[in-house]
Amino acid sequence: MAARAQNSAVAVSSPWEGAQLHFDAASFDPMKIMSVRHNLADHPLLQLPPLIELAKRLSATNSVRFHNDQASAATSFVNAPDTHKVEGRPEDILASIESSRAWMALHNVQKDPVYRALVDEVLDAVRPVVEAKDPGMSFRAGWIFVASPGAVTPYHMDHEHNFILQIRGTKLLHVWDPLDRSVVTERSLELFHGQGSRELVTYQDAFAPRARVFELEPGLGGYMPTTAPHWVKNGPGVSITASFTYYSASTRRRKRLHEANHRLRSLGLDPRPVQADGRAREQLKAAAYGAYVGAKDLAKRVLGRPREDRLAPYAS
Repeated sequence: MAARAQNSAVAVSSPWEGAQLHFDAASFDPMKIMSVRHNLADHPLLQLPPLIELAKRLSATNSVRFHNDQASAATSFVNAPDTHKVEGRPEDILASIESSRAWMALHNVQKDPVYRALVDEVLDAVRPVVEAKDPGMSFRAGWIFVASPGAVTPYHMDHEHNFILQIRGTKLLHVWDPLDRSVVTERSLELFHGQGSRELVTYQDAFAPRARVFELEPGLGGYMPTTAPHWVKNGPGVSITASFTYYSASTRRRKRLHEANHRLRSLGLDPRPVQADGRAREQLKAAAYGAYVGAKDLAKRVLGRPREDRLAPYAS
């Protein structure tokens, strides 16, 4: 039976006094799921009217993603916008979100100067605790999800660590341990990190008993580590949820190790799983592959080709 995580909502003071996230700092582990309380439910930037205006601005940079309420946990997360289309402009869909039967993500909100300040405010609030256990915070980003009643976020996993905070409405957040290899296989991680492919990240009913289920309401949230699979079922009303994400030195190292194994497997070799070797050998492998990637990035820079710098302060 799935464990259920609950907390009492935090009262929001008025006027706004800055972001406050509450979790057990002593037991914080960057690779462990945990519950969070917060005071952002009444933040003025996270209410529907300013989010409609934000959707207008972000749609110009293709930073809006949406699908309809017929998607399920088992729907391909990558293909959902094509297989479960919603017609209309993002701002119009949001303006009628109670009846538009849609799920919408406003992603990389840090591209907007106003919302970048919010991303900084939230992540700066947790940074002292995070950095003490997991240094090297970089590639900061913000994601805001607005959903009609009953809409679903299909099962998937992400590269970043994630503080996910409920702002309005209720939802069930199902999350799995990223180190549980009965759910998250080595091969799925190799494809995910090596090719950006979620091909092997697929939901199975047999996974359900191993999930941790958060019953989210305003003032509650969770911390999800990198590559923790999850899916979300919205409650009976409109939902607004904000995620604040980042990379760390350890997420970059894990990514290099899985990329290296993917590369070795493509050459016909059978690499040892990540964490099967001692830390010293893994550090050596990560450093060697990092040098290889660095050389490729340098070549791209010289040739003027696009490259993604995970050490950058903000996601691009």
